[in-house]
Amino acid sequence: MGKRVAVVLAGCGVYDGSEIHESSAVLVHLSREGAEAEVYAPDVEQMHVVDHVKGQPTQEKRSVLVESARIARGNIKDLAKLDVQGLDALIIPGGFGVAKNLSTWATQGKNCIICKEVEDVLRAFHAARKPIGLCCISPVLAAKIFPGCELTVGHDTECEKWPYAKTAESIRELGCKHINSQVTEIHVDVQHRLVSTSAFMCSAPLHQIFDGIGKMVQEVLRLA
Repeated sequence: MGKRVAVVLAGCGVYDGSEIHESSAVLVHLSREGAEAEVYAPDVEQMHVVDHVKGQPTQEKRSVLVESARIARGNIKDLAKLDVQGLDALIIPGGFGVAKNLSTWATQGKNCIICKEVEDVLRAFHAARKPIGLCCISPVLAAKIFPGCELTVGHDTECEKWPYAKTAESIRELGCKHINSQVTEIHVDVQHRLVSTSAFMCSAPLHQIFDGIGKMVQEVLRLA
């Protein structure tokens, strides 16, 4: 039987939810490897809704669960109902929704609060020694919860290619080890069973981001 993997989403859209290309890449690679994806999202209101043409917040209010259902083609469950015992691994794609809806990283950085349902799920998989895959900004969730873990969000020197490199310093300030990597590479924390890759933390061609996520998915399944 194929592995059963929980995929946790944070909405729909890079600026206020889950990054759609990253989420799709995770689902495609899981399918290719013969794994079954179970998609979850917390039943909470988004921090805000962003007009993705203008890049500006609007007055709308939207549900993280309802918006995530767009990516899951309606096949989604409330994160509060996730049962770790029936699953082999956990993967969380990136997107600003991770920093806005799954946590308060966008406004508080390293002093953020993690959404209770998200923290409970991360701790449950970690305690069960089941692998956790993280890409783009989502490694910060593990950095906040698991001091001493090893992660990558790409590079630690800000430049045109790596516009979000300061995130690496915040990870270090949380007592974790940041590993510099290329967009097509992953880092595996064997002790904590964490697999991370930078994805859109890098200004890279889409196919390279897709390939890096593929390596992350393959390693998560290998560890499961």
